[in-house]
Amino acid sequence: MNSTAPRRIILCADDYGLSPGVNTAILELISRGRINATSVMTVAPAFDRASSVALQNAARSGNCRIGLHLTLTGPFRPLTMHFQPLRSDTFLPLPQLLRASLLHRLDREMLHAEISAQLTAFEQMFGRLPDYVDGHQHAHAFPQIRDAFVDVIAKAAPQAWIRQCGRATGAKRSVTDFKSLTLDMLSAGLRKRAARSGIAFNPGFAGAYDFSGQPDFAGLFADFLEGLPEGGLVMCHPGFVDEMLVALDPLTRQREREYAFLASDAFPEMLSARNIILSAPD
Repeated sequence: MNSTAPRRIILCADDYGLSPGVNTAILELISRGRINATSVMTVAPAFDRASSVALQNAARSGNCRIGLHLTLTGPFRPLTMHFQPLRSDTFLPLPQLLRASLLHRLDREMLHAEISAQLTAFEQMFGRLPDYVDGHQHAHAFPQIRDAFVDVIAKAAPQAWIRQCGRATGAKRSVTDFKSLTLDMLSAGLRKRAARSGIAFNPGFAGAYDFSGQPDFAGLFADFLEGLPEGGLVMCHPGFVDEMLVALDPLTRQREREYAFLASDAFPEMLSARNIILSAPD
């Protein structure tokens, strides 16, 4: 019997509200105690009063944190009327948004207004502020956006923590993992900005991988846990494929593979073998 205190981590399912199939998968995993956080897209089509009530009920019984999944990339539309730049009335695709942020071509006031509007939409639907805030496709860590992001959270939701996407010191690394390397660099600036504003953030992050193939998610998840510290966060994207998901997001069947592993007996066995539990630190 292991007498060492278990390591507590957060397993966060992104994209609640994206589609009915994604919502169903996330609610089922919450009810089974397989995830303990989920991030809500207030601009997505499957986020409404009924889905918010279902999530609140599930989260209450499953001790699950609910966060805001700030969304600033297409094909979603802004909540504010005059947000720019847009492409065909939707946010820019991810590569264009990153380029605009690196070149400092984004308008700070428009960013403030849109981030505030999505935060307000969350508060109006749930009757409270989010437990934490993160970003769809990690856009909250981009230059310019991270400054406006931290400013809004510091003023409007100072008790919320934010998700940084940099790996912990002891995490498994590969020089060919360009996605994680990029997130490491972007998150260094986000952490610095958050620390100056007194905003808390997770000490380590895992869960990024190449969605274009059909990787073994169980094997990936074992790597995610390696070196993840107490209070570290693993991002996941479980879901069931439906027409709305196919129309809005390229990540489809891999969501079902993630769900299958998280719903399987192999998942709690993996956590137990590593003396890890799903529980946010105090």
